[in-house]
Amino acid sequence: MTARTTSLRALAAVTLTAVACTIAATPARADGDPASDYLLTQNVFVPFDTKISPTLTQQLARLTLDGKRKRYPIKVALIATPYDLGAITGLWRKPQRYAHFLAQEIAFVYRGRLLIVMPNGFGIYNLGHQTAKEKRVLSQLTVASGGNGMAASAITAVKRLAAADGVKLVPRSVASSSNRNTHDRYVILLIVAGVLLVLVIFMPLRRRKPTKPSAANRK
Repeated sequence: MTARTTSLRALAAVTLTAVACTIAATPARADGDPASDYLLTQNVFVPFDTKISPTLTQQLARLTLDGKRKRYPIKVALIATPYDLGAITGLWRKPQRYAHFLAQEIAFVYRGRLLIVMPNGFGIYNLGHQTAKEKRVLSQLTVASGGNGMAASAITAVKRLAAADGVKLVPRSVASSSNRNTHDRYVILLIVAGVLLVLVIFMPLRRRKPTKPSAANRK
């Protein structure tokens, strides 16, 4: 094996590793419990089929980013209909029980505060910590109707929870929808480039047959 072949194979291995890492970092889509997949990589889960203002969604996401920066991590899930619970519709309109369930589902990557917002109220859970103070704060709030009402209520709840802990949250900038779409295109291009690189490197090597030594070389 020549040095050039070794270098090409090493380059292919690096490319494949990068592709695999990129795919792993891409948020999972909805399955039995959509929020448990989405919150593995994101701070906010919003319903797929409920109309919510992008401005409110971004403001909520920005608050969670500022919370992370100020060591007040919090993830938020808005559950507008039983459909948003996937296969566990039995927890519909039971925000506190769902908060406990969801916290367990994502515990292997996140063990901080988890806020659930349903039309009938809030749920809060924090693995390994008491949440009596947070529950008192939330008991003074109500959830407004509609998708935008839920999002606005979530924003208020996050601010109040942080303030009760002595933290003032200010929305931090997040990537716009166009930036996220550009990132998705880069992911697709990287995958395609990785596959093409592997084909270009390995297919000629498989076709190449070993040549028999000449008579002069055998002497």
